[in-house]
Amino acid sequence: MKTFSTSRDFALQLDAQDKLASFKGAFVIPDPSLVYFDGNSLGMMPKAAQEKSRQVVDEQWGKDLIRGWNKGWWDAPTRVGDKIGQLIGAAAGQTLVGDTVSINLFKLATSALTYQPNKTRIITDTFNFPSDLYILQGINQTLGNRHEIIRIGASDNDITPDLAALEAAINENTALVTLSHVVFKSGYMYDMQRITELAHKKGALVLWDLSHSVGSVPVHLDDCNADFAIGCTYKYLNGGPGAPAFLYVNKNIQEKLSSPIWGWWGQKNPFDFDLDYTPAPGAQRFLVGTQPMISLLTMEAALEPMLQAGMDSLREKSILMTDFASFLTESWLAPFGFSLGSPLDSAMRGSHISVRHPEGYRINRTLIEELNLIPDFRAPDNLRLGFAPIYLSFTDVWEGFDRIRRVMEEKRYEKYPLQKLTVT
Repeated sequence: MKTFSTSRDFALQLDAQDKLASFKGAFVIPDPSLVYFDGNSLGMMPKAAQEKSRQVVDEQWGKDLIRGWNKGWWDAPTRVGDKIGQLIGAAAGQTLVGDTVSINLFKLATSALTYQPNKTRIITDTFNFPSDLYILQGINQTLGNRHEIIRIGASDNDITPDLAALEAAINENTALVTLSHVVFKSGYMYDMQRITELAHKKGALVLWDLSHSVGSVPVHLDDCNADFAIGCTYKYLNGGPGAPAFLYVNKNIQEKLSSPIWGWWGQKNPFDFDLDYTPAPGAQRFLVGTQPMISLLTMEAALEPMLQAGMDSLREKSILMTDFASFLTESWLAPFGFSLGSPLDSAMRGSHISVRHPEGYRINRTLIEELNLIPDFRAPDNLRLGFAPIYLSFTDVWEGFDRIRRVMEEKRYEKYPLQKLTVT
């Protein structure tokens, strides 16, 4: 780990050496005093996306009307999917954009389970995003409660999954292993290669949720021989609120699978309007209905800064930022009762960290309402800080931690009620 300093001049020196610093100018930043540590929940708006949304509405929808379907709309799910594929190590023809993360999880997990109907074990963990767990429970009910869903717990203070228990749970009766590559609370990052290989040795399929990975850490789906992946586009990809999600299906198994939802966009010849369904070739069969073109095309434009920067450069800066943040946590926040809720080893960590404090919720509210700093809170005590390297500076990181320190020194949080707002 680099030797750090708590001085603001040190943060300025890091910014002077930052080869990605110019990308901040590619984003809409209406308030320069805002410190935004919530790009892991909703990324900032790229100027290219802002301009594209206007063009799509005014020119393509406004003037082309239905002619737009023959001017780049119809093939957008595959075209944009292949662009995301460049960020997740997926060759063309395996990644599609459309629907939501939950719907894509339903489609792929159901397909995996019906492909191996004699296997009844599903392996996941307590670190997975709860919505993913709900989807798995709903699938199991739909399939007649034939499957046993095993959730692996922690090996420490809710930071690291119990890898020994995970490995022991995967046996020849396992149909599917499905995990978040980077977990949403602590930022712990699984060794994708190792887990995938272990599952394949037992004959299980593997599905990775990349929602907190894509755009923040390099992913190598093809090299790892992953079977499936899903992910959202509104976090580190900056696609906008509710932007459509993506799915990945390894080319080696595409033709062996059936989607549980048969829709006209997944039909082999949709404009023949046959009354009986024939699946489209390859991953295309996992499309369902008409896609939201305005948000999809806006998100496509938002990808351009990420593709220009490249994942290796983004990861290099992300590691330096989260290491710097971990140092400031220990130097400035630990004396106030904070503890680091994320792995110290950057090789095991995504691009966000959690700092834990019993008063985390009220501290979070104070920062948002009084200090112009936006993090987020995750129960029971996680103040989650996301570092999007494409637009954050090291001075932003320094300034953010200085504001957290001021809240603690002045005990500003004490005036806020314990009762939580609906959205935290």
